[in-house]
Amino acid sequence: MFTEKEILCELKISRTTLWRLKKKGLPCIKIGSSYRYNKSDVLDWIANNQQDKYLIDYFDTQQTSENLELQFSYQPTDSTISFNGYKKIKHSYKITIPYLLKHNEEHLNKLFTTHELNEFQQMLSGFNGKIQDDEAVRIFSNAYITILKKRHQTEHAEYDSKLDKFLTTTNNNLKIIWGDCFKALKKMKSESIHLMVTSPPYYNAREYSQWENLHAYLDDMRIIIRESYRVLDNHRVWVFNIGDVFDNDNLKTKSVWGKRRLPLGAYFIKIFEEEGFEFVDDIIWDKGEVESQRHKNSGINYPFYQYPVNCYEHILIFHKHRLDTNRIPCPICGSLNVNGNTQSEIGVQSWECKNDKCLERSPHNRGKRFSLRSNMMQDASKRISENYIDEFTIAKWRRDIVKFPPVIKIDKNGNNRVGHSAPFPKDIPEMAIKYFSYAGEKVLDPFAGSFTTAIVAKKLGRIGIGIEINKQMFESVIKKRISEEFNGEIELEEFTL
Repeated sequence: MFTEKEILCELKISRTTLWRLKKKGLPCIKIGSSYRYNKSDVLDWIANNQQDKYLIDYFDTQQTSENLELQFSYQPTDSTISFNGYKKIKHSYKITIPYLLKHNEEHLNKLFTTHELNEFQQMLSGFNGKIQDDEAVRIFSNAYITILKKRHQTEHAEYDSKLDKFLTTTNNNLKIIWGDCFKALKKMKSESIHLMVTSPPYYNAREYSQWENLHAYLDDMRIIIRESYRVLDNHRVWVFNIGDVFDNDNLKTKSVWGKRRLPLGAYFIKIFEEEGFEFVDDIIWDKGEVESQRHKNSGINYPFYQYPVNCYEHILIFHKHRLDTNRIPCPICGSLNVNGNTQSEIGVQSWECKNDKCLERSPHNRGKRFSLRSNMMQDASKRISENYIDEFTIAKWRRDIVKFPPVIKIDKNGNNRVGHSAPFPKDIPEMAIKYFSYAGEKVLDPFAGSFTTAIVAKKLGRIGIGIEINKQMFESVIKKRISEEFNGEIELEEFTL
């Protein structure tokens, strides 16, 4: 008699396959909480069932499964069975849209309102039984998630339908909204943007970005970040480039002796967390050697006179995880017969498939465990060349201290060749877009400036969207840059609030 470990070794199969074979009638003897197997009985049973061509299983028609394979270290006893090193355990495996609607009928009736159910069925009405298995599960799941998202979006009914149409109509995928970014965000649909990337105006660092004091600046940034939480899609990423500045916070005095180092990076981390985001990382951008000599104090090389000059900025990474306890379909079988498992991280609801017909189980006979976030990350349909991250980018951003120079904006004649006093380097949005979005998704920069993020997004096959309040200052600069970047072949789509 073989133990379970011995029979697994003898047949060269997994515990999951063994469990499925036992459900189909594989002979075994239960002794206490374990099982024993007679080798000859097991081999005879396998030979007999292979001769039957297939074992009747859970679904409607008979089709070979690529998931269940039984490898033999011996020749089958029946010479009529071909031997190519392994035999596939055959079963009936066919998942279609009609099957998923019927299988999940009870759960759909409980989870959806009558209007939602009718809309859901209408979305799937164009798909017939020819679409099967993984593709059917993907289409069913996407439609289901769309209904849940629409339900969530109705909680904020203040969005502007004209602005929404402007953002969702894909003509050339390069769009700008002229106006205040807070007002623009207020008019956008909830969870309609897939990635946000920006470098905000630094506190009182430029003529166009002046505040009465530090509190007023941070208060303005807070309401923008709060609204961005609503607009950013669930389980998505905010990439926020900010540098610490040396200035007067204007809270105690406005005289020159009130100047100090203001740790804007630390302030923003606190604000983001208080508004619901999860802080993930602080990547340090090493800007290299600096030209300034101010830190040398005219060459007084004595204690307290010398100090390192600032040569870095923060690239802050935040995740949005809005806890959603609405059950979602299993990504393997499409079943809504799932149990809430736990939170895989704060705000990420995890589920476990309880459908005993599902083809994926753990070695300990547990159902498939998944979350909305893991489904998004592991979607096989997204594993295409347009989403592949090249080795150069991975090597460049291997460490969380990354060195590349800032944009050189002044030419040899002393002219600003980019038309912006604080241009955003391409390196940051390029990394963010490649790492945290898929082709065809919307990338938003709420402080568009010289429009770098949107241009990079467009070049990487995304929809690049920018919001800019200073139309008079930057319109000509942005349009000239777009013309140069795309050889005049792309026109900017504009929307004015």
